[in-house]
Amino acid sequence: MFGNEYSEEQRPITYLRGYPIHAATLIVATYVVTLLATTLLMSAGLGGLGASLIFDSETVLRGGQVWRFLSYGLWNPPSLGFVVDMFMIVWFGRELERFFGRRTFLKFYAALYLLQPLLYTLLGLLRPIQIGGETGAFALFIAFATLYPNVALLFNILAKWLAAILVGIYTLIALAAQDVVALVTLWAAVGLAYGWVRYAQGRLTLPKIRFASRQPKLRVLPSPKAAPPSELGDEPDTEVDALLDKIAQSGMASLTAQERARLEKAREALMRKEQR
Repeated sequence: MFGNEYSEEQRPITYLRGYPIHAATLIVATYVVTLLATTLLMSAGLGGLGASLIFDSETVLRGGQVWRFLSYGLWNPPSLGFVVDMFMIVWFGRELERFFGRRTFLKFYAALYLLQPLLYTLLGLLRPIQIGGETGAFALFIAFATLYPNVALLFNILAKWLAAILVGIYTLIALAAQDVVALVTLWAAVGLAYGWVRYAQGRLTLPKIRFASRQPKLRVLPSPKAAPPSELGDEPDTEVDALLDKIAQSGMASLTAQERARLEKAREALMRKEQR
């Protein structure tokens, strides 16, 4: 709808009965499968299995269970919020994918997916934090509003104003509840979404970090002593040139005995150089 299909990266992966299948569509399909699996496990009384999948900062910091960085999104109990998130991923993720291309979109979503467990690992040094089933749908909406700020959405509200309203409401909720973790997570996701879009557009550049390299010490080598012309048998170039000019103008007979000796000396020096 908003993007332009310029390359293979911006086209759908395939079509299913005429419906385009993007990478965002496959992400939603994966989450739906995890929803069904979670529902079956909970109905079978195996809900405790989710404890081994969700992210737990205390377990990660003490036990080193790093797989929780990836498995936390696999536990998705059924909820109305989950359905809303899936619609947001399909709609906004598809438009981001069509504009930037599949690879850029997948890198962005992978960064969103890993953002929260990384933050919670750091914040877990203060107090234990758990998370499970997060989808990053809201960050995708922020990225969409950054890319298309003047698109009319719900009740004809522009995307930029709707994003500002929602971020403001969520910020007030976190402040009222004194939930520092939620506040940090919210603004980290918003900052990542905004910065990623601006960077992909070429409107934001990352600072280059240059590490100071140790320069090698310079050592002054003694220059070889040049032998005087008398030892080499060489005549200065200007003097030889003058003798050659004199020969060209007045002939060989115009040279004096001393000038002939100098010219012969220069010829012998040139022959010695050629032999060497």
